[in-house]
Amino acid sequence: MTGFDQIVGHKDVIEHLQNAIRMDKISHAYIFDGETGSGKKLLATMFAMTLQCEEKGVDPCLKCASCKKALSKNHPDIINIVHEKPNSIGIEEIRGQLISDAGIKPYSSPYKIYIISDAQLLTLQAQNALLKTIEEPPSYVVILLLTNNLDALLPTITSRCVTLSLKSVGDDMVKQYLMERLHIPDYQAEIDASIAQGNIGKAKKLADSQEFSELTQNALKILKRSGDGDLYEMVDAIKELTRDKQNIYDYLDLFLVWFRDVLLFKATREVDSLVFKQEINYIKERARKSSYEGLELIIEAIEKAKVRLRANVNFDLVLELLFLTIREN
Repeated sequence: MTGFDQIVGHKDVIEHLQNAIRMDKISHAYIFDGETGSGKKLLATMFAMTLQCEEKGVDPCLKCASCKKALSKNHPDIINIVHEKPNSIGIEEIRGQLISDAGIKPYSSPYKIYIISDAQLLTLQAQNALLKTIEEPPSYVVILLLTNNLDALLPTITSRCVTLSLKSVGDDMVKQYLMERLHIPDYQAEIDASIAQGNIGKAKKLADSQEFSELTQNALKILKRSGDGDLYEMVDAIKELTRDKQNIYDYLDLFLVWFRDVLLFKATREVDSLVFKQEINYIKERARKSSYEGLELIIEAIEKAKVRLRANVNFDLVLELLFLTIREN
């Protein structure tokens, strides 16, 4: 696969960009809005490569001199804005790398393209400085702002850009991608896709992580003994999660998928639609013991635990409340 067809999902965004190229109606500024890992950088890079490609099609040829330079991250007319401070992009960086540079014509291409990753980190001063270039850009300048928080950008910026919002990719597409391109086994691909919730970047990260595979097995052990185990087992589970608290949200996501499987099996008695198919005996047993209301209470308790942890409520207390709900239902 070459060009845009290697991107999973986002067909509406790709169609918009290719139509703009086909009709020669390229905007001077675009915003790619989507959560971290959704594919903003790949889309923006592919768009930039296509605009500069010597074949002038709606996909980059990947063979011409321009495409080869872009692939090696050495294209003089595709500029990625860098910043020293991890949490902000300041006015000096925007002035030095974009504003003062934009007046210089492209070295060898039809466009001069600036890619600002993490555009939500632009300071107000940097955004105001950038605004003039967005309002009155040279004809050859295209600015691509990539953000996971559109609200962090000034309305005066967003109103002058074409905003392309990246939606979640379907679980089936994510699973297919993991199995066909990364050769992840069916069972693990199903889990990774469910936890990633439509985020292809997160799915890839999970699939490549031996640690996440081990974490999944650990989560299953905790879940299998959480229903009717002794109180000391609950205490041990909390201690175990406390030691691994940097991964607590992955654990909670796995707990959610598990109990949704239990609820789904209780309602349908079907195995094919379950994520944890290989654990059907344990799922069947849990479905027998828990009521519909009890399972819904557990799912609600897991969601509450995530909210409370983000609000910095005491870690052990949050988990104690969660495991008590799991044991009682």
